[in-house]
Amino acid sequence: MLRKLYDWTLSLAARKTAEVWLAVIAFIESSVFLVPADVLFLPMALARPARAYRYAIVATVASVLGGIAGYYLGLFAFETLAKPVLSFYGKLDEFERLRACTSEDTLILLLVTSGLSHLPPIKVVTILAGVAQVSFAFFVISCILARGARFLALAWALQRYGEPIRAFIEKRLGLLAGLAAAILIVLFLAIKYLGSSTGFSC
Repeated sequence: MLRKLYDWTLSLAARKTAEVWLAVIAFIESSVFLVPADVLFLPMALARPARAYRYAIVATVASVLGGIAGYYLGLFAFETLAKPVLSFYGKLDEFERLRACTSEDTLILLLVTSGLSHLPPIKVVTILAGVAQVSFAFFVISCILARGARFLALAWALQRYGEPIRAFIEKRLGLLAGLAAAILIVLFLAIKYLGSSTGFSC
């Protein structure tokens, strides 16, 4: 099923309505869809480099709005809507593990890492943020910063280097973004540990 979804999403880049579809995919990716908007964004930005930043902004705005929808699914409709969606995609166990061991401060960090690198998956974290009732203002700000950084960085790389960078992005961007997310997590835990050991809390 995932391969078919991936191929279908990729095929949307050739349509005249590709920009609309980019917004749709970026929106639903944040709460109910499995394939990341990057799959559609990459060929679109390569085909029309002059519009790369425009596409990045469209994807960012739609992704943030989708994140807000996921937040409210977790806040008001977890049992009736969000839980069946997570179960359908096989993400419910991962959600429950995060729910059991994640405090509000670590969840805030996960909002950033998921926006940058899909670790953990965006839909899992946005729904969890709603369930945990994380500050809505901070939630929105973190979504804008993390998702905006991802799409704008992709737009810059594609506009500057064009097709030669595509293979690198498709094969290694996830790894690099995952390493960046891991560094953020290690720094956060180090600061938290040092702060607690010295009596300082941020």
